[in-house]
Amino acid sequence: MADAGHIPVLAEPFVAALAHRPAGTVVDATFGRGGHSRRLLAALAPAGRLVALDCDPEAVEAGRALQATDPRFCIVHADFADLPQVLDRLGIDRVDGVGFDLGLSSPQLDRPERGFSFERDGPLEMRMNPGEGASLAARLGKVSRHELAGIIRRYGEERYAGRIARRIIEARDAGRLGSTRALAREVVAALPARARHGARRHPATRTFQALRIWVNDEYRRLEQGLEGAIARLAPGGVVAAIAFHSGEDRIVRDRIEAHVHPCICPPQLPRCVCGRQPDMRWRRKKPLRPSAEEVAANPRARSARLRIAVRVDDGA
Repeated sequence: MADAGHIPVLAEPFVAALAHRPAGTVVDATFGRGGHSRRLLAALAPAGRLVALDCDPEAVEAGRALQATDPRFCIVHADFADLPQVLDRLGIDRVDGVGFDLGLSSPQLDRPERGFSFERDGPLEMRMNPGEGASLAARLGKVSRHELAGIIRRYGEERYAGRIARRIIEARDAGRLGSTRALAREVVAALPARARHGARRHPATRTFQALRIWVNDEYRRLEQGLEGAIARLAPGGVVAAIAFHSGEDRIVRDRIEAHVHPCICPPQLPRCVCGRQPDMRWRRKKPLRPSAEEVAANPRARSARLRIAVRVDDGA
């Protein structure tokens, strides 16, 4: 089963959760290079249907090859934030599962021209869909030091956000920000010696994560995508989400929890009077992490965590 250089993470529990109704309709909201989609198709019955979305044109092109070989599958060039509109266009009312794999695909990281990696020198790009929105270079050209510090602090949870933002703006004004490696050098130079040495991961990791989230508006899109997915689940339908850092995992947890415990009554009231009823329940609130064996085979799986929730049916 070829995955075009990308090894899907937590594939077995992810696919098992989503393909619980083999003759049902499932959405792979993040096709990537199709690792999960191929496994979902193997688990679905001949009457099953799989709809995949991706905002990356290169991923969609890869998906069209799969679409040509399996009539149960279709790929749509779309953002998962627009899932309800995509389903409307396809004439689909309810689905039995929606899966989100929120990590970058290996081809996105490995191709320097995409600008996601500090390990390979490339342009300051970072857009999931290169034809939409402004590149990182364009955004850095306009942002203030104060705004940039807030972005790095919020999206990267970087304790040295202020120092890093100041250094980046100085480098920008001096014309030193020509590539991803140049940006990474400035980030590292901004850090105190104790933060540069002995860390398990590259000291620019948090900053690059923050900039990618900012360029692609990832948190807003994720919130919108989760809400759209929950709204279109059939009773008993499943949403499964694989997150790779605490910020996106927190959004997955909190958005689903708002449907599991929707009561907004003041805690001092003895009973609920708001009338808001749960429409989801956790199948797996505590996230599932990859095994040591999976991490050894695929080091990029190390930070992955999977949460699973189920749409409450009338009898639940």
